[in-house]
Amino acid sequence: MQKIWKLLDPAPATFLEEHPELPNIVANLLYHRGIITQSQIDEFLDPDYSQNVHDPYLFKDMEKTVTEIFLAIKNKDKIVVHGDYDADGVSASVILVSTLKILGCENCEVFLPHRETDGYGLNVNTINKLSENGTKLIITCDCGVSNATEIELANSLGMKVIVTDHHAVPEILPPAFSIIHPKVPGETYPDKGLAGGGVAFKVMQGLLKKYHENYVVESGPTLGWEKWLLDMVAIASVADMVPLLGESRTLTKYGLIVLNKTKRIGLQKLLLEARLIEEDGTTKYDLSADTIGFQIAPRINAAGRMNHANVAYNLMMTENPEEATELAHDLDKNNQDRQKVTEDLVKEAVRQAEIQKDQPILFILGAGWSTGIVGLIASKIKERYYKPTIVMAENAKPCTEQSSGTVEEITGSGRSIPGFDLIGAIQKIPEFFYKFGGHPMACGFTLKNKEELENFKTALINIFNDTTARLDLKPSLAIDAEIDLDQVTWELYDVLDKFKPFGQANEKPKYIAKELTVAGLEPVGKTAKHLRIMVKHNSHKIRKTIGWNLCTENNDQGIDWGKELKVGDKIDLVFEIEVNQWNGNRELQLTIVDLKKL
Repeated sequence: MQKIWKLLDPAPATFLEEHPELPNIVANLLYHRGIITQSQIDEFLDPDYSQNVHDPYLFKDMEKTVTEIFLAIKNKDKIVVHGDYDADGVSASVILVSTLKILGCENCEVFLPHRETDGYGLNVNTINKLSENGTKLIITCDCGVSNATEIELANSLGMKVIVTDHHAVPEILPPAFSIIHPKVPGETYPDKGLAGGGVAFKVMQGLLKKYHENYVVESGPTLGWEKWLLDMVAIASVADMVPLLGESRTLTKYGLIVLNKTKRIGLQKLLLEARLIEEDGTTKYDLSADTIGFQIAPRINAAGRMNHANVAYNLMMTENPEEATELAHDLDKNNQDRQKVTEDLVKEAVRQAEIQKDQPILFILGAGWSTGIVGLIASKIKERYYKPTIVMAENAKPCTEQSSGTVEEITGSGRSIPGFDLIGAIQKIPEFFYKFGGHPMACGFTLKNKEELENFKTALINIFNDTTARLDLKPSLAIDAEIDLDQVTWELYDVLDKFKPFGQANEKPKYIAKELTVAGLEPVGKTAKHLRIMVKHNSHKIRKTIGWNLCTENNDQGIDWGKELKVGDKIDLVFEIEVNQWNGNRELQLTIVDLKKL
């Protein structure tokens, strides 16, 4: 779908006068991102780990949380870290389990749910099994805040539950022993945008701080332990697309430094499998947020989508090179399988979407579809049609222990657009769901009753119509500045480099160049679905641009630009400035975000 291009206004003169030390291009980019006070500017442009990472004990429940964990360690009680099956949940689990072990916990295990059989978060069957296995303390990672019923059961069975989470907060909080969550009512912790891995990192900091206060530690594994876990925080933060501002930005920036020299053997093998490092361990180029978003996180997520998240968790925890090599290969294979399955199912999803494309919300239903894929399909359909999209899988599930046979169950995943709080809408109609959770832009759920599907659709559409009636929901693309291609230089790139790491709330700067002349077209990639466009602007100099998935109708615009364009055509181009590196060479690369044929 063609987006409305909106060229952002330049920063006002008063802002430029207040910050004369900033070059205009830097000042404008900061202003567009809402970075306007001196303290915000200083933290953004020069994050300082010693100054911009908060005291974990600013969390109101941190003291009681840490005290209870150390008591369980002392009593040798069985502790189970209950994570989630995505990259954020896996990373958070790695952070907490490895920390508990290094602090001397002798009775600690991890439980990661299976997406198909367990679903998201805690469930009653898991709670019962953990109790039967002698668990005394459950620590959740990246889940738990919506599991009041399950935590009530855990309490009744004599277990304590510590919740660490960052997802949407329900009206009624679970009766957990303690809750470490930056957004719960009454929480004074200053950074509200932490990922699940970031929240787990704060618990780790709290544990280490208390440990080092109680014991004079002059050497040993706990010294320096904190910063070596930052690679996991960076992966969690980028993968879960939390705002990369404030503390999350600082943790991610330092986490990328750690990632580039990680000691984690499993992560090294995964980078090798993805051809991001050499056999001797040296990196081919700096690993960035893009590396996580497009290479590392999809492989970690593929474990939970196609197999079991334990594969990714075990890879991050192993110290055995042979095991790491095998697990990294398994993850890469899972990712390839995930790509193929997703591509096939998107075609069917598009067919269904076309039938209902005039509806305010798109509902896709697939019989026998993997629940691990529905979120990916929802994202692609949402981007193509720019409408909130719910993709559901209908699968047979075994009945309860009291009855034999199977029952059809519908599990769904949704993706939204700016202006419509999807999880907020879901929370208004809880009667339809066995369980649900998520964020304003994404949700997951399991329907209680297949027969209520149409009523659920109607209810959600009614909420959408009521809450967006006065909003303009047309898709738009914010552009930082209009530019002549001759202005795209290494000096400009060096300025943009100060804004890394890019991510949510700090996207890569976007520029527009108008009335370019197409000088050449070249499909690229193994399947020739990407397109290199050679263009000229106001000089005879030819510049290379690259557009991903432009030689296929399976892109946001639904246009095969390889067939649509020809040499000599005039186009307007919105692009990002990046670097293409190969065989030791570097060149500036203009990556196409959107284009219009004139």
